[in-house]
Amino acid sequence: MNLRLRLLALYPEQMNIYADRGNLLFLRRRCEWRGIGFELVRAGIGERFDPETADLIYIGGGQDRDQLLVAEDMRKTKREAIARAVEAETVLLAVCGGYQLLGHSYQLADRTVAGLGIADLETVRSNDARLIGNVAIELPASDRPADGARVLAGFENHGGRTRLGADAEPLGRVLRGHGNNGSDGFEGVRLKNLFGTYLHGPLLPKNAWFADYLIGLSLARQNGGKPLRPTPLDDRIEAAAHACARAAAGLDR
Repeated sequence: MNLRLRLLALYPEQMNIYADRGNLLFLRRRCEWRGIGFELVRAGIGERFDPETADLIYIGGGQDRDQLLVAEDMRKTKREAIARAVEAETVLLAVCGGYQLLGHSYQLADRTVAGLGIADLETVRSNDARLIGNVAIELPASDRPADGARVLAGFENHGGRTRLGADAEPLGRVLRGHGNNGSDGFEGVRLKNLFGTYLHGPLLPKNAWFADYLIGLSLARQNGGKPLRPTPLDDRIEAAAHACARAAAGLDR
């Protein structure tokens, strides 16, 4: 079977804070090491895309000024395509600012900015301190691979407080750190194969098992509709990175 992962990066120039572009490189390497073809396509300001040409869509986070520009352009040129992709269960990973943009609205200073309204959530500002630090979350059993891995570890730094609506499910339960808002014990959002999270670091090099999980979901259409179980790799370095991220968040001490 000749497998090929088609990854679409939205606004990679504007939405690349905390080196989160490393997520794209990590996905490429995980595919190449297994002999899986990999194609990276970018769509920036003013560019539209066909959702049927992507297996996985990635949106990173950006500075406030860039995020404002992206929000306006995304509503005009990409909202319909993103919604179609999510409905068709295309995998979408959105980090921090990209995560906020998927909701109904978010606040920048004293301004409320309209989001895409694809996920039932909104983000508001708080006069309290920013939510910063190492974080670890536990994913539900349905998102655990065969080896039982279930913890995502990373770094969060956001002033916004995200609240999920009645139609939204969290990505995971906070074990250490703040999560969506520092009070309800949840982090991120999960909608079909859409994953939104505040975890930076970048996320995937610290959580190789989750990168493989996303790759397997992304290639399901090429695998008879069933999520692919990627061939195991020698992940001693990746396991050490994950262990360090967990320890930094206060787990396994």
